[in-house]
Amino acid sequence: MDDTDLLESYRRFLADRVLPLETRFLAEGFAVVEPALAEVRAAAHEEGLWAPQLPRSLGGLGLPLAEFAEVARVLGRSPLGHYAVNCQAPDAGNLELLIDHGTDDQKRTYLEPLARGEIRSCFAMTEPGRAGSNPVWMDTRAVRDGDGWRIDGRKWFASSAEGAAFAVVVAVTDPEAERHRRATLFIVPTDTPGYRLERNLPVMGEAGSGWASHGEVVLEGCRVPAGTLLGGEGEGFRMAQERLGPGRIHHCMRWVGIAERALEALCRRASERELAPGTPLAERGVVKEWIADTAIELEAARGMVRRAAAAVDRLGSRGARVEISMIKVFTARVMLDALDRAIQVHGGLGVTDLAPDPLAWLWRHERAARIYDGPDEVHRQVVARAMLKRFGGTPGGSGA
Repeated sequence: MDDTDLLESYRRFLADRVLPLETRFLAEGFAVVEPALAEVRAAAHEEGLWAPQLPRSLGGLGLPLAEFAEVARVLGRSPLGHYAVNCQAPDAGNLELLIDHGTDDQKRTYLEPLARGEIRSCFAMTEPGRAGSNPVWMDTRAVRDGDGWRIDGRKWFASSAEGAAFAVVVAVTDPEAERHRRATLFIVPTDTPGYRLERNLPVMGEAGSGWASHGEVVLEGCRVPAGTLLGGEGEGFRMAQERLGPGRIHHCMRWVGIAERALEALCRRASERELAPGTPLAERGVVKEWIADTAIELEAARGMVRRAAAAVDRLGSRGARVEISMIKVFTARVMLDALDRAIQVHGGLGVTDLAPDPLAWLWRHERAARIYDGPDEVHRQVVARAMLKRFGGTPGGSGA
């Protein structure tokens, strides 16, 4: 199957199996549609569309990042697209960590069932009392306790924590170390005594459920054995950043897919909605400008993400950090502008969940695109420093 055929297979799969579930998902939540999604995921297995990002040895398609980015764009058209084929965040990033750093026992216990879609996971790094833009500054501590570790702290925006079988927790193990060497990653099964999901955070008024939620997690005297340490002690920050590099490519191409759907909704509404008999919205000059601007910005975003994905494949996340920062800022803005214009042209209908496309839901949940995985302001600093360095400047500051 060539690339064109593969993308067409994903388009058909999305249209035939995933999009029909959106209305119930928007009205009743993830927990209600989860049984139906289990059937959709089984079909993805049968149709050879499962886990496009995973190696074939784990049941995936083994696509390189640049090719997977194109699949992510197609799947991104629906809030349920990535989940339907097991390439959803946060599991995709945790799978990468386990592939690269997991022990044989960790791979048997966590990686393999996660790759098969039998369990879910979450990633617990951000803390309510600390700036997410400074990920080396955190309060959660892990101290040696006999032959294991005791973890104490509070995390939030642990996406998909509800229903997760385990969490990858970032905790400080050596507060006196150099700041990038203080933290370590731990695999914490969610049934471990001392671990609890406090609540699902209300995002723009919606707490969500199951995979489609963001949890606040508390660890109090949470004791885990030595074998749950993931990677090396003090390697937590480096590994977390390693995880985020490809993840930002995944997000950005998903945002392109969202923006493409928003543009289609904008054009459809402008063509069909009349201001008066025989006077469609599309005749208004400002609406034509919205359509043109969105189409132009989308073309630029697609090209930038493809270039960045190729750079990551060639140079790794660190070598492509400037390209990653550029697309993180630009693509999020393109997506949000596209959604805003589509909502505007739908009028009052646009801010409800009754529109033919989930524009309001996407706006509520994707506004955070300018915040998570490094806020815009941090990524712009990365780009600015790289530009200034070409002219002999040596500006300081922390990086994304």
